Amino acid sequence: MSEPAFPRPDASVESIEPETLKERIDAGDDVVVLDTRAPEESESWRIGGDGVETINLPYYGFLVDDPDEELFERLPEDERLVAVCAKGQSSEYVAGLLAERGYDAVHLAEGMNGWARLYEYAELDVGADATVAQYRRPSSGCLAYLIVSGGEAAVVDPLRAFVPEYVRDARALGAEIAYAIDTHVHADHVSGVRALADEAGAEAVIPEPAAARGVEYDSAYATVADGDELPLGDETIEAVHAPGHTTGMTAYRVGDVLLTGDGLFVESVARPDLEDGDECAPAAARRLYETLHERILPLPDDTTVAPGHFSDAATPAADGTYTATLGELKSSMAALSMDEATFVEFVRSDLPPRPANHEEIVATNLGRNEATDGEAFELELGPNNCAAGRDATAGE
Repeated sequence: MSEPAFPRPDASVESIEPETLKERIDAGDDVVVLDTRAPEESESWRIGGDGVETINLPYYGFLVDDPDEELFERLPEDERLVAVCAKGQSSEYVAGLLAERGYDAVHLAEGMNGWARLYEYAELDVGADATVAQYRRPSSGCLAYLIVSGGEAAVVDPLRAFVPEYVRDARALGAEIAYAIDTHVHADHVSGVRALADEAGAEAVIPEPAAARGVEYDSAYATVADGDELPLGDETIEAVHAPGHTTGMTAYRVGDVLLTGDGLFVESVARPDLEDGDECAPAAARRLYETLHERILPLPDDTTVAPGHFSDAATPAADGTYTATLGELKSSMAALSMDEATFVEFVRSDLPPRPANHEEIVATNLGRNEATDGEAFELELGPNNCAAGRDATAGE
């Protein structure tokens, strides 16, 4: 829904930057978000956090000369309100109306679009002859990784919207990017593999089975199969075919770190229906079970699992990253000890909605559709929804 031009209230309105709001949430502060978007938009995608309370009052209720007093009765009078909309226009207007009535109200700069541009960096505390850093996109739970060793760098699952950050951070660590790598054909965000390869002069790398889905890139790329190794400085990156979420899903192992993509998360396991739909989901779920039990779980318990996404149910590790040792996951995640039939039923039940625009995103990531940077950013706004619907640590 497009936002109209709003009159400016008489009261001055303070904005809060996405970074500042995230710091407050991370610090455990209570935050009251006044979401002025339409109910269906607020329900499907909103700012999360343990101390966050969301009150949804659509902005069109405030567009009359005398807004209904019932709108204001739902608002606490003794707490700061953070008004949020899509792009920061209607929320600024509503925050101004509230300020005129004596409320302590601010608005989120650039709205949910600004929230979606928030990107965080943290290095993993792991045993490898390399620096391994995790990028987190709080708005969608997307995770990407920078690996640096011996003056060379690789980025795994880069997002197109953040290509300049990868280049900047690699150079700050004294490295040039040699590889831009995807774990699979993503359905929730536009891949940055081609853009990063072009920007950094790196080699684009995708799994061989992913390319078999019909990749139509207009630039060169390399493929990796199970067991292939990519030399990187003093380390190697080993490809581990891990189908289930998709047929081409491939994990990457560097030292004692396993980048599991969308196969295994720290709070759940993959959903099996995004590549071939509901009809083929049972077979995909069985493949995921085999992958976990034959290829992932036999690895040493001190293997650090570094996934491709996290949700509100995930708990960060001591180093602040969304990682866990394989041993920790074996003991905490009930889904990993289920028999095959129970596991298949579990991952297929209570699936969340598919990621917004997932068909267009897949087509873009296969190279069949073209999208400008702005169009790509708009396509991927919203939650990722790439995991099974329930917290797999909770079991049944």
